[in-house]
Amino acid sequence: MAHQGAAVEQFDRWLRHEFLDLNTELEEAYFAAHREILYGPDLEVIKQAIALNGAKLVAQIVEAGTTPVDARERYQLLGAVGLYLGACRRHEVDVPEHELVESLANLLGASLGVAPRYVFAHQCLYGYRTFTALDDERVFVTHNGLGVLSYQRAAHALRRIPAMGVSSPLAAYLLEDARAALDDVLLSNRTLSETLNVDRFFLNIRPYFKPYQVGGVEFRGANAGDFAAINEIDLLLGLCAAHDPFYQRVLTEKYAYVPPEDQVLLRAAVTGVSLLELLFREAATGPVTAQLRANAERFLAVCRAHGAAYTFHHHRLVKPFLETPAKHAPEERVNDITASGPPLDVVLGGLQRLSDLRAARDRPGVVVTAQASLNKLREVINVEGR
Repeated sequence: MAHQGAAVEQFDRWLRHEFLDLNTELEEAYFAAHREILYGPDLEVIKQAIALNGAKLVAQIVEAGTTPVDARERYQLLGAVGLYLGACRRHEVDVPEHELVESLANLLGASLGVAPRYVFAHQCLYGYRTFTALDDERVFVTHNGLGVLSYQRAAHALRRIPAMGVSSPLAAYLLEDARAALDDVLLSNRTLSETLNVDRFFLNIRPYFKPYQVGGVEFRGANAGDFAAINEIDLLLGLCAAHDPFYQRVLTEKYAYVPPEDQVLLRAAVTGVSLLELLFREAATGPVTAQLRANAERFLAVCRAHGAAYTFHHHRLVKPFLETPAKHAPEERVNDITASGPPLDVVLGGLQRLSDLRAARDRPGVVVTAQASLNKLREVINVEGR
């Protein structure tokens, strides 16, 4: 066990130093040529150094014959192996001893019930990791990570309200906390939009988020939204519905890519009653009290904050950082452009629909949202409460 621990530590040190430096050197060469990838003898030497040295270190872990007992340590090791595989995929270089490397990833993934690849949680919450030393990657990981923490804070606050009741004065505190957290999501998105360089993201960061194969099966790319919190908020607010086939597909596709503890939260979220429904139920029991009206107004403010944060993300991050530069990509790279796996137009269509749902913005003939229900709530608290 001590030998295996030493092998894991050696692999971790390599990822944080030599691996980081080699990737950075390649990315600087790509960026200087304004290309997603370049080929040539000198660059191939660097790519092979990543592939060969990483495989050697993973082999040493496998030769130790055991995997960590602690689930968190297994998840962190899966992320480490995944970062190596993701870099090989990004630089389009074969993995030496790929069956051995992929068998470790499969073993770790199966033991945890997750996809056998790295996901964004491995970069921001299970050890802060980047592929390169580029400032723009640090900005991307840091501010997306802050957004994740803010979403988690909002979800935690909203999750506690049903047990205490939507008219509780204590629920008022939690609704204010949730709104403040979602305002922080918007702030993180604004900072990202103002700080991250579009070309650096498109050429040097996005390519690491591509799908790659493990054991002959392709697993879609990492996504900064692969956490339960944003979906908990969708469902708790009543802006999305677990019985909506579109939203069911979102949850089902996402399940294997969230951390194990988030899988528990996703399962619980689909069976709960929304705060919107609870507000209607309480209002139907008698006159609307001042506290219920105030809490309903706070609830509507949380809905607005959730919609504002995601709408900003879609229009000021997804479109200018992904959709626009993709239109100018070289023809031979177009089919390889993705936001994590499916064709780009499919991804963008799904994100637009999610933006409409979260902002409660109907598109006649295209999507019906919670807009009518929110308008009805406004009528209930403003008319019946008088």
